[in-house]
Amino acid sequence: MEISLLGFGILLLLVFLGLPLGFSMILVGAGGFAIIRNVTGALAMSSQQIVDISTNFGFSVLPLFVLMGAFVHRADLSRDLYDAANSWLGHRRGGLALATVVACGGFAAISGSSLATAATMTKVAMPPMRRYGYDGGLAAGTIAAGGTLGILIPPSVPMVIYGILTETDIGRLFIAGIVPGILMVGLYAASILVVTTARPEWGPRAPRVPLAERWPYLARVWGVVALFMLVMGGIYGGIFTPTEAASIGAFGAMMFVLWRRRLTWKTLIGSLAEAGRTTGTIFTVGFGALIFSNFVNVAGLPRDLVAIIEAVDVSPIGVVLVICLILIVLGMVFDALAMILLTVPVFFPIVASLGLDPIWFGIVVIIVVEIGLITPPIGLNVFVVKSVAPDVPLGEIFKGIVPFFLASVVALALIILFPAVALFLPGLMR
Repeated sequence: MEISLLGFGILLLLVFLGLPLGFSMILVGAGGFAIIRNVTGALAMSSQQIVDISTNFGFSVLPLFVLMGAFVHRADLSRDLYDAANSWLGHRRGGLALATVVACGGFAAISGSSLATAATMTKVAMPPMRRYGYDGGLAAGTIAAGGTLGILIPPSVPMVIYGILTETDIGRLFIAGIVPGILMVGLYAASILVVTTARPEWGPRAPRVPLAERWPYLARVWGVVALFMLVMGGIYGGIFTPTEAASIGAFGAMMFVLWRRRLTWKTLIGSLAEAGRTTGTIFTVGFGALIFSNFVNVAGLPRDLVAIIEAVDVSPIGVVLVICLILIVLGMVFDALAMILLTVPVFFPIVASLGLDPIWFGIVVIIVVEIGLITPPIGLNVFVVKSVAPDVPLGEIFKGIVPFFLASVVALALIILFPAVALFLPGLMR
C-alpha cells in the first residue's frame, strides 16, 4: 500500500506543478509499474492499454455524444430553453434563477457535459439576472450548480466511462440517471426559494409575461424534447443500443442545425473539430488513468483496502460513505472524468465484493463527482463561470454555492438510503 500512496502523492505534485493530468498519470503509472516489475513490462503494459482503449468499440459512443452536444450548442437551443423557462417562472421571486436551473436541466439532457452546460448557461443567463439586480453570488452559484446536471441527466459522458470501466449496461445507467436528475433540479429550485424568501432583494421578480405569449416560447423547445425522447426512448424501449443512440442523436442534432439554417461549412468543421479536441482530451486522460490503475493494482492497493474493511468490519453503507468522502476530497483537485477514471478501477472491486448494485453505485459516484465540481478550493464549474463572468469575485461565487452544495448532499443521502430512486426505471426496461 505504501508505494501506491507514494504514487498518488507524486501524481498530485505533478498536477500542481502544471503537468497535464493525463501525462502525469502515464508517467507515474508506468514508472511505478517499472519499479515493481521491470521497464520492459511497464512499456508493454502501457502500450497495450493504449491499444485496447483506442480499438474498443464501446468508446465510439463518446465522440458521437460530444458531437451531438456541439451541434446542439450551435443551434442555440440553450437560449430557447432559458427563454421558455423564464417566460413561465421569471415573474416569481428568484424566478430567473429558477428558470436557469430548469434550463440547465434541459440543456444537460442533450449536452452530456457539466463544463459545457456551465459555460453556455453563463453566457445566456447571467446578463438578464444582472439586469434585474440579482445578487452576484446567487446568480453565479445557480449557474455553477445547474451545470453539474450535465453529467447526471443522460446522455452523460462520465456515465459512459463508468459503464465501460465496470462492464455495466450503459443504457440502464442512462435511464437510472433520469429520476435523480429530476430530484436534483427540484432540490436546487427549493434552495433558491429558501434563499430568496430569506433575502428577497437577492432575487427580484421580473415582469410577468402574458399567458398568450408564453406558449410560443414553449413551442420553440420542441427540438430539445424530440431529441431527448428519440435518444432515451430508443434506449429505454430496447430499439437501439447506446452507441446507435449516440449516432442517431448526433445526426438529429445536425438536422436541427440545418433546419434552423445555421449549418454552414464553418459550423460543421467547427463542431467536428470541437468533438475531436474533446475526445482527444478524454482519451489521453483515459490512457493515463488505466495505466495508473494497473500500477495501483499490481501494488496491491485494492487487496489491502479489502483486507482493512474486513478487519474493521465496516458495513457496506459505511464503505460507500468512506468512498464518497474520498471522492469529494479528490473533487477539489480533479475534474469529473479524471476522478472516475482514476478511482473507479480501485473502488469498484471493493463494492462488487460487498454485493452492491453497480448501477446504483454508478449514480452515487456521479452525484459525488457533481459535488466535487462545486467544492472549494478548485470546483471546476465555479472557475468556468468565473472565466465567463470575470467581474464576479470568486469568494462571492463560492458563497452562492453553499445552498446548492447542501442540496446536493441531501440528494446523495436520499440515493444512498433509498436505492429505488435510481433503480426503479432501469428495473422496468426490456
